[in-house]
Amino acid sequence: MRIQLWSYNYDPEPSGIAPLSGVWARAMTSRGHSVEVVAAHPHYPEPRWGVRSLPYREVRDGLPVVRLPLWVGRGSALQRIRQEATFAGALGLTAPALSTPDVVVAVSPSFPALAPTMANARLRRIPWVLWLQDVLPDGAVMTGILQEGRLVALARDFERAAYRSASKIVVISESFKENLRAKGVPDSKLVRSYNPASRPILDAPRPAAGIDPAAVLTMGNIGHSQNLVAVTRAFEDSERLREHGASFVLAGDGEAGDYVRAAIRTDRVRVTGFLADHELEPLLQRAALAIISQRYEGIDFNVPSKLMNFMGYGIPIVASVRHDSEVARIIAASGGGWVTESSDTTGLATQVAEALASPTEAAKRGELALRFAQRNFRPEHAAVRFEGTLRTLADR
Repeated sequence: MRIQLWSYNYDPEPSGIAPLSGVWARAMTSRGHSVEVVAAHPHYPEPRWGVRSLPYREVRDGLPVVRLPLWVGRGSALQRIRQEATFAGALGLTAPALSTPDVVVAVSPSFPALAPTMANARLRRIPWVLWLQDVLPDGAVMTGILQEGRLVALARDFERAAYRSASKIVVISESFKENLRAKGVPDSKLVRSYNPASRPILDAPRPAAGIDPAAVLTMGNIGHSQNLVAVTRAFEDSERLREHGASFVLAGDGEAGDYVRAAIRTDRVRVTGFLADHELEPLLQRAALAIISQRYEGIDFNVPSKLMNFMGYGIPIVASVRHDSEVARIIAASGGGWVTESSDTTGLATQVAEALASPTEAAKRGELALRFAQRNFRPEHAAVRFEGTLRTLADR
């Protein structure tokens, strides 16, 4: 098939949706399909790749990529809206010059970019598939970026129009399916496919000799919804963790990164900033435990990609999340860790201390996490799942 992947974020951005889109595009290409990527100029999580004012083409890992300019800014809700609006505008202007594929796969976010996606599919009379990574505008309201009102009401109308327009909607969790069902989307339009791990999944558990029994790790974006300021304080306040000599590394950065740095009072916690693959690898090999934290009310609006990568390395997870969240469901289904309530960071620290004090149990749960990842999170699994859906649409 000839597939166009419309993804706001793409390689070389180091975190979030970009690595997932890159892994997916390469997996589909390896199965014999022709994939062309349409993406914004790299900008996330910080604009360190300069500025481009015109569209341009490049080749990444053998894949053709059309890059579109945008007005970068994430310091306020207005700047975020402006940034995505400029991408949507550039996409609308560029779409007529693109080739006609058998099917378009559009990743959301970007939410405004769904408008030119719908228009392009209708004008060319081709099917398009919505790959839903964040449920918007729900996420924007829950994280405080937008307040309920006229703008959100219009966004919800637009959201429903996108769901009606898409030929299929690929969701990354059962909680997403429940959300869309409640909004009137028929089951026949929904396909659940776990996100692939963006790092290689191990074939066997990590050697025990290389694991530091006191090393705790989290990674990726440090945003406000992860509640990492409170997690950091609870970690440092725990007497049991101090006696164990436990260290906590946050391998990443983001909007809340400076707040976390300001909360650190000891040398047992550090924020590294974003790391290159070769810098992150030894941390993953050494970690005895991984922490995943989420703190917001309401329903799931995303599933952190670090979950798939931690499980793919066989690292047992202590999660501070809602018990009805997708993270909690996957950990329960796999047996790959422990779940604590997101509002109780003291309980999280206690569970981390108990897990570090029980290395045999932690190793068992790490192996269960790895087995689950091997069965569910390999890129080829996502490619096969998508392939069946796309083939049916292209054949029509």
